[in-house]
Amino acid sequence: MRDRAIERATGTEQGALDAEQVDRDGRVGCVVAFGDGYDARGELFELRAQARELREVRRGHGTQPARATATQAKPRGATRLTVTMTCTVLERLDLRGFTGDLADPLAPPEEASGPIDAVRAIIAEVRGRGDAAVRDLTERFDGCVIDELAVPSAAIDAALAGISAELRAALEYLAGEVRAYHEAQDPAPVALDRRGVQVRELVLPVERAGCYVPGGRAVYPSTVLMTAVPARVAGVAEVAVCVPPGPDGTVPAATLAAAALAGVDVVYRIGGAQAIAALAYGTESIRPVDVIVGPGNVYVALAKREVAGQVGTDSIAGPSEVVVIADAAADAELVAADLLAQAEHGPGGVAVLVTWHAPLVDAVDAALARRLPDAPRRTEIEASLGGGGRAVLVRDAAQALAVANTLAPEHLELCTDDPDALVPLVRNAGAVFCGSWTPAVVGDYAAGVNHVLPTARTARFASALRVDDFRKHVHVVRADESALRRIAPDIEALADAEGLPEHARSVALRAHPTPVPATEGAP
Repeated sequence: MRDRAIERATGTEQGALDAEQVDRDGRVGCVVAFGDGYDARGELFELRAQARELREVRRGHGTQPARATATQAKPRGATRLTVTMTCTVLERLDLRGFTGDLADPLAPPEEASGPIDAVRAIIAEVRGRGDAAVRDLTERFDGCVIDELAVPSAAIDAALAGISAELRAALEYLAGEVRAYHEAQDPAPVALDRRGVQVRELVLPVERAGCYVPGGRAVYPSTVLMTAVPARVAGVAEVAVCVPPGPDGTVPAATLAAAALAGVDVVYRIGGAQAIAALAYGTESIRPVDVIVGPGNVYVALAKREVAGQVGTDSIAGPSEVVVIADAAADAELVAADLLAQAEHGPGGVAVLVTWHAPLVDAVDAALARRLPDAPRRTEIEASLGGGGRAVLVRDAAQALAVANTLAPEHLELCTDDPDALVPLVRNAGAVFCGSWTPAVVGDYAAGVNHVLPTARTARFASALRVDDFRKHVHVVRADESALRRIAPDIEALADAEGLPEHARSVALRAHPTPVPATEGAP
């Protein structure tokens, strides 16, 4: 076995064997039992990749076994070779005895080159062919033909008028909370006078902002508010929203209604990397913006990374992530519910339980197994948990926070008896939610904090979307004559040390003026 933390095989009560195999990435396959008297010692299958090893697979969850016929050759004398395994929903990682660098066992999977190559090709196509490329790409990826890229303003007004009273009230409430929280971010004026050197600061909004709102797998009116309302608070003159259209070429009414409430100027029914490219570089009908913000899938995140520098961008936001730190006081059903709440966003997500109470792992896994078969978004949840679902067993709360800080998750829930005691240990997280009464969805829909949060471990250096993402801070400096003469020696010394004589001369001509010699023959 490798010298690192080991993800131990679980659910092996049926014919459990005493063999484990550690792959290069540290994963351990499920131990399986073979019928017909076959010696199955060492015959291990990777749970996450079982479809490659077996055929006629029926996945089992919790205590329900999954049976399959093996594709490998039968051992001599056997009439049939049968595999029985008990599957768990969450991949398990036991770090209780691990003392090394957590970055090793918690390393993210390596990125494939395919998505970035595809994103770059899309951006180049939009830059080269403008609106025509956007329409072609929309037909290719969204399955609809659109003529006008912008949604008519009458349709936006009609959407607001047509939604239910309950939804409108919820949107208005959220808009008010988002506005209040982001207005509280207004910076205190900067004004200093240091012995004649006066410094102040201009806080200037960008002229035009682009807000990306996901679509396709779900409807996100809340994200319209989370992006457009802070832009308005910042004083942005023009706010544009891009959202993927449905198969019929329309944008969901709830999304358009939120745009109306937020005072959005224009909604474009385009999505994906092509929307990011159009906002960054402009097309015949889409004016380029100064800043692009908002969450999205991996293609959107990569596209924002590619255009950064041409425009300002916020953090890498998406796919969704949650880490739940829980102790013996945690309710397994509630923990499972919170993991499912983020996993239902779909592929590429991360949903991790971290605990030092071993029985909770089985309890949460069993709760997930009970709820998963009937989950309305089961396909999205299985796609997320299949690649990013994990239960991590640790020694204590300190190691739990070390794991969380290494993962740097978008959402961090502290479902413990005393969550406030753990908050000072948090170093890397997009947002922290304390106690069993505060699931991450409170931040999504009610608290007013921004749910556009850093993902992909960028919470190590990035923050939630803020008003300042739509603003520039410009220094304004003024010095009088006496102040310049006072600071001139320091400026000249630093300029000389850096080998920049004209910098020194710029001050010397003012602080030590040389009398201009009289012209010969002048009166």
